[in-house]
Amino acid sequence: MSATKRWSYSAGERGRNRVRVYEHANGNGMLYVEFYERDDADQAKPKRQSLGHKDQGRAKQQADEISAQFGIAPPSKRTDSTLATLFDKYDREVSLPLKGKSKQGHDRRAAKMFLGFFGANRKASSLSVTDWNRFIAARRAGSVGPSGRPVRNRQIEYDLKFLLAVLNWATVAREDGEPLLDRNPLKGLKLPREESPHRPMLSEAEEQALVQVVPDMDWRLGVAWVLCRETGHRIGAVSRLRWEDVDLDGRTVTWRAANDKKNREHVTPLTDSAVAALKQARSHSPISPWVLPSPRGCDAPVSERTLARWRRKAMDAAGLGHLRRVGFHCLRWKFASELMDEPLKVLMALGGWKDPKTVIQCYQKADPERMRQALESRNPLTQSTHPGLGLSGMAS
Repeated sequence: MSATKRWSYSAGERGRNRVRVYEHANGNGMLYVEFYERDDADQAKPKRQSLGHKDQGRAKQQADEISAQFGIAPPSKRTDSTLATLFDKYDREVSLPLKGKSKQGHDRRAAKMFLGFFGANRKASSLSVTDWNRFIAARRAGSVGPSGRPVRNRQIEYDLKFLLAVLNWATVAREDGEPLLDRNPLKGLKLPREESPHRPMLSEAEEQALVQVVPDMDWRLGVAWVLCRETGHRIGAVSRLRWEDVDLDGRTVTWRAANDKKNREHVTPLTDSAVAALKQARSHSPISPWVLPSPRGCDAPVSERTLARWRRKAMDAAGLGHLRRVGFHCLRWKFASELMDEPLKVLMALGGWKDPKTVIQCYQKADPERMRQALESRNPLTQSTHPGLGLSGMAS
């Protein structure tokens, strides 16, 4: 037998000023009211109390009155934040304490670009889809941006993600108890996507040509190349490895969260080649705490910019200077593609990935040879297995 449906009535909007009156489950007909109140931490807490009567008409009137009172928003103590204010606060409270030098540099360049395009005194809440589309068109045309040249969707997406991050942060960051921004006015807008992103990988012959000239540059370049290739990790994490992160006897390396793009500490094993490269690094700089110390002094790590400069010189010396966008990151793509046959969870643990979608969409590449091998591994179609298809004249 189904339970008797008890009377209830709701007034107001959910999430704003909803009030509900209802008949208590004890069956005596007594009516109660339920609504939400915010505590000192601005958390909504449910509150229930008895109305002290059983008159449903009166209860509905009370619900409407309470809901109307909640619907009157108190005057805000905060002035509408400008873009200049938000970017400045985000830089001091997020970029500086939580991001690496490279990310900090991009954040500041992007902030300067947005301020120049929208205006420093522009109210953040006034941004609209029209502004969003205007910026995308201007960035594609090269009329806005530090280089003054047209850029592709990948770079525009990167810039807009920073703007969205600032606006999202502003909705939770508080000043005098009030959020800097009531809502993100650009939330939900579609980011431009690169239809055919250029993700080059060196062929075996090209890599061998490069490896031959690497020793002529600097020993750090050779060690960095091997570690990126053998661990699948980013050059930023490799260049900031400390000897205390390396266990040569146990053949493992700890990747610190502070040096990881996803802020995630993890441990991975080392191959024979990686161990040999690390031993070479130790012999070159036995007293430095850094695996790859700066050429200017052993008390700091080598910079990514210095490694990139050496890498470009090596590519020119190997006759590979014509290859576009071939850097250390191509070794991460190569790592993911070469281990494509391994379980995805194992690959993600080895390379430090968190999202399987990122690995599949952005890093793994099905080359023609691998596709051919996959087809040849199938059971062949023959006359004996399919006699009705007329395969007698076909090669087995």
